[in-house]
Amino acid sequence: MTRKVPVVENIFKANDQLAQANRNLLDQTRTFAINFMASPGAGKTSVILRTIEALKDKYRLAGIDGDLASTLDADRIAATGIPAVQINTGGTCHLDAVMVQNALPKIDLPNIDVFIIENVGNLICPANFALGVHINVLVASVPEGDDKPYKYPTMYRGVQALLLNKVDLLPYFDFDLDYFRKGVEALNPGLAFFPVSAKTGEGFGEWFAWLQGQIDAFLQTANG
Repeated sequence: MTRKVPVVENIFKANDQLAQANRNLLDQTRTFAINFMASPGAGKTSVILRTIEALKDKYRLAGIDGDLASTLDADRIAATGIPAVQINTGGTCHLDAVMVQNALPKIDLPNIDVFIIENVGNLICPANFALGVHINVLVASVPEGDDKPYKYPTMYRGVQALLLNKVDLLPYFDFDLDYFRKGVEALNPGLAFFPVSAKTGEGFGEWFAWLQGQIDAFLQTANG
């Protein structure tokens, strides 16, 4: 009988090796990569679009969009004027390192400062597959409920920044912000946390400032 656990471990190990190859390429080309993750409907694409608008006059940007089907989100990103590549996973609930590796040659990395990846909307699978990026960002939202850190701990442990989107809806939902933050802190102490609204723009100034600090620190180191 085939043992499933070693097979799964081998899959993750192979993915991690490819992810490291991706990171090496990004470092060699001095390209800072960000992986955005979220559940469906959290407003991930809206957050990304606001982020692109804030960064595109300062940095050279490009994007990859992962989805089960269609090019809708990639088209929205391309409409901002930056190069965008669509990855249709054909039903797979996440991007993995080989998908990103296959897409990277379609981007002129030596002439890109910041590379934005929009992962498939899912709170389980993306957390298990490294892509080789420099930071992982999770977009949560008020309508999802305040219990998500408790239900999906792996996702919350594996990110460097968390944006709680749709805070303009806090008066209309039974969302305990303190309970949410307590769950996050138990899993990822000191995680960079930004309450935002992609609809109103609330809170994005702090997010942009933090992100630019991360990008500038990387580029300064990469450029010697």
